[in-house]
Amino acid sequence: MPQPARTIDEVIARLEAIIEDSIARGDRLGYFAALYNRVTEAVKGAIANGEFQDGPRMERLDVIFAGRYLTAYDQFRAGEVPSRAWLKAFTAAASDRHIVLQHLLIGMNAHIGLDLGVAAARVAPGAELAGLQTDFDRINTILAALTPVVEAEIDLVSPRFDELSKLTPRLDLKLVGFGMDDARAAAWSFARALAPLPLDRQAPLMARRDDEVSLLGDAILEDGLVVDLIRAKESRDVAAVIRDLAQGELRVAVPGSVAVAASAPVPSPAPPLPARTP
Repeated sequence: MPQPARTIDEVIARLEAIIEDSIARGDRLGYFAALYNRVTEAVKGAIANGEFQDGPRMERLDVIFAGRYLTAYDQFRAGEVPSRAWLKAFTAAASDRHIVLQHLLIGMNAHIGLDLGVAAARVAPGAELAGLQTDFDRINTILAALTPVVEAEIDLVSPRFDELSKLTPRLDLKLVGFGMDDARAAAWSFARALAPLPLDRQAPLMARRDDEVSLLGDAILEDGLVVDLIRAKESRDVAAVIRDLAQGELRVAVPGSVAVAASAPVPSPAPPLPARTP
């Protein structure tokens, strides 16, 4: 297996390698990697701009957090079994029954629902955790600024998102509908439960959390009328979708992409909804 990433630049290099490989193989595992690379680039920029109270600590958090995804990915590709939540996400990538947003949400579910709390407890164990909260919360602001750009790209590969949103906001299944703030709040609560404990006593809590997150993954992958309507007009070109999601962060050539550049004007996001699944 590849060596663990030690810096945020090494994380980005690993993500870009996964994106390149996924484009070449037409593998839906590249959907989440493309989205995650964009988030990682945004965090890197915020660290460089001094937007966190403790930039070096945030880089350590980012590297530990990303390392859990990269390890799970490497385990799965090697035929080993990662956590249940990640196994569900990776296995779903083999199916063409799920829409792009479901593939993104199932990855976000595993990474935020399970990995983020673990990473926070590792970088700031015990009483140190309280000092991390302001920077931890700052990530929500970064994600909120990024959301409309990603949504605009999803609209291009899933035209019915925009159509359904115009019919009724209750059918808005874009990233804001996942309840990002709620998911990160739950991750913080999980970190608070883990941080005071020695590693051996954390393991049962992590196993139970993995089960819970995996069950939520089942709900995310459920079919329904809205999913069927979206699927009917969604792009089936896996490599092109990955390129669109990765545009602006990928350092390899991505000819033919129709993604919106990060600096381009995009529609305003819909008002936040309670956490929901497709």
